[in-house]
Amino acid sequence: MTRRTDTPPTWDERTQLATFLDYARDTARAKCEGVSAEDARKAPLPDSPLMTLCGLINHLRWVENYWLQVMFLGEKQVGPLTEATDDDPDPEMRLATEIPLPQLLAEYEEQCARYRRLVAETDLDTKAVHPLGDGRHVDLRWVILHLVEETSRHNGHLDIVRELVDGHTGV
Repeated sequence: MTRRTDTPPTWDERTQLATFLDYARDTARAKCEGVSAEDARKAPLPDSPLMTLCGLINHLRWVENYWLQVMFLGEKQVGPLTEATDDDPDPEMRLATEIPLPQLLAEYEEQCARYRRLVAETDLDTKAVHPLGDGRHVDLRWVILHLVEETSRHNGHLDIVRELVDGHTGV
């Protein structure tokens, strides 16, 4: 079972931010524990055909990649988001049903480990290479807070989808 805590070991700002992000990430993983391969691919919401456990985990992975690798570090976008179009705005969610959930979770965790190092080694006031649409450059602190919000919001989706596909609640 995934161990989670939202209580940081120390009370400095960086540790608190990193702890909350890890807590949200760990919650996403915990919501997927014990689900069958079939249920991980089910989309139980009739008007949301991409809302699967696999799709949500893959979305979280590529959202972190976008905000940290692309926006913050200025690297070139790779992966399924390069295929996004107006007709297919979430290819990472669509393609995820072709990938086993354990693989998606392992890739997400591997990426999170890299980003933990980035957060630990980079000043929170460091500005992103790429600006937002309005021209402002956010700092690493904002990116971390945004990822806490994004991951936590999708944890609610994971909770609903999990309950609908197999009745499992909690976490």
